[in-house]
Amino acid sequence: MKSTARDFLISSSMFIRHFGINCRGVFKRQFSQRAPANVSWALGMAACVGVVGIASSYGTYQYFRSYPPMDVFPPKATTPLSDLSQSPVYASESTVQAAVKEICQLLRPDQTSVSDGELALHSDNSSNFHKPTEDERPDLVVYPESVDEVVSVVKICSKYRIPMVPYSGGTSIEGHFIPTRRGICIDVGRMNRVLELHEEDLDVVVQPGVGWQDLNAYLDEYGLMFGPDPGPGACIGGMVATNCSGTRATRYGTMKDNVIGLKVVLSDGTVIKTKNRPRKSSAGYNLTGLFVGSEGTLGIIVEATLKLAVQPENEVVAIVNFDKLSEAAQTVTELFRRGLALNAVELMDDRQMRCFAEMGASEGRKWSDKNLLLFKLGGSKNTMNDQIKIVRQICQKNGGFNMEVAADQEEKDEIWRARKVQLWTSIDWAQKMIPNAQAWPTDVAVPISKLPAVITETVNDIESNGLLTTVVGHVGDGNIHALVIFPPEKRAVAEKVVHNMVKRAIENEGTVSGEHGVGIGKREFLEQELGLEAVNTMRRLKLALDPHLLLNPDKIFQIDPHEMRIEK
Repeated sequence: MKSTARDFLISSSMFIRHFGINCRGVFKRQFSQRAPANVSWALGMAACVGVVGIASSYGTYQYFRSYPPMDVFPPKATTPLSDLSQSPVYASESTVQAAVKEICQLLRPDQTSVSDGELALHSDNSSNFHKPTEDERPDLVVYPESVDEVVSVVKICSKYRIPMVPYSGGTSIEGHFIPTRRGICIDVGRMNRVLELHEEDLDVVVQPGVGWQDLNAYLDEYGLMFGPDPGPGACIGGMVATNCSGTRATRYGTMKDNVIGLKVVLSDGTVIKTKNRPRKSSAGYNLTGLFVGSEGTLGIIVEATLKLAVQPENEVVAIVNFDKLSEAAQTVTELFRRGLALNAVELMDDRQMRCFAEMGASEGRKWSDKNLLLFKLGGSKNTMNDQIKIVRQICQKNGGFNMEVAADQEEKDEIWRARKVQLWTSIDWAQKMIPNAQAWPTDVAVPISKLPAVITETVNDIESNGLLTTVVGHVGDGNIHALVIFPPEKRAVAEKVVHNMVKRAIENEGTVSGEHGVGIGKREFLEQELGLEAVNTMRRLKLALDPHLLLNPDKIFQIDPHEMRIEK
């Protein structure tokens, strides 16, 4: 749009300039003859010049009013949706097919697919409750194996104005990779190599298709580990894009705390490096932080330098029951105030524990149906023993009972495995409780002090509407996960209680999502959390880096003032 406006301005200026020069030449010739009749002619010509000038000026004004060139009229710092008067314009179907042909000539046959199965797989997953419409499927799925191949595909899409949706593990649950504008799905799953390991510096350079579990398996022989541990199957690219975390965030932080630098392909194929390997830098903007949590809307992550940690010398798993959620939350608050560096602390409410008890979440273990805190404690033996004493003391003070400490590796794995398969166990339980039940997973985060009230109000709201739920939480950082279970005919009711939960979190100084991201599922609440101008600022950043709105359109915030998307 900018170049078009500039061309229009230049053309208009040249026309007026040449018209004026020609008129001046004619005036000189005519007046040199000093004929009275020529005076009338000259006045007529002057009038014509005036009319042309006025018309040209008015036309230019109207054009630039609609499409102001940034170098002539500086833009505002933010971009309200109302400033985008038109829907994004993308390639026609015939142009898309021409681009598909060009991409297929660029890559090997096994690096592209238009099969129904692959198109469906790259539009949805079983955990994603936000479903694509019938038309929301990619026109092509590509599987690049190098940065150069990603760049080549992106340049073709940029040239033809074709939307692109990045894809890695495909485990997100807020509709992040639904191709709302069709286009090309860029699956980086084959870019799954560990490129460099720097043991002494405790960092590693990986491609985006590396799974976090595979990375930790690779690091195990070096006595190292990567901190964030989200759901099984998640890959580094998507983990960076959603700023995910997991059960160990209390000790090791979320993705934003573990990403040192990135290599990113921008919407026109430009490749940038956001930072070198030092842990600290005050050189320029924090571009790394800009792309962490951007959900593929600003660029495609093709390489990540990650911070590593040394595996704990010793680690135990401890569990303790509570009658009240408030007692469990108070326990965690006091433990942090004592300065304990807990490797992990998880909360599971009595409904989740009832689910574990009924479904046999662990072989050989009988679970209580009481609220549960689940700890990981690590360090030297002396340090760990001191931690266990403090945890036991504070738990008992706040009403905790039945505390168990597992030091045996098999027992530790058995207990922790139940937590990691919690979602699937709950879904199986849902099918048992309600025939053809559907399950809607969602998350929010609030200050720890607000946690008991928010959980209690959420559970009461869900159950008073005739639905079931289980609740777990990364209680160390106030992150709550609820699974809303309902029969198909009550989908609208389920949507209402999920929205109530999100609003409740915002009212309690929380966030719409602690680690799942916004996607399309929570766009409407982002403004309530951050305010209109913050969202408008995000939209301005999007337009600066992706002026044609090609990268994962419609995620995080609205880009089309005329959007009328209706989910199935």
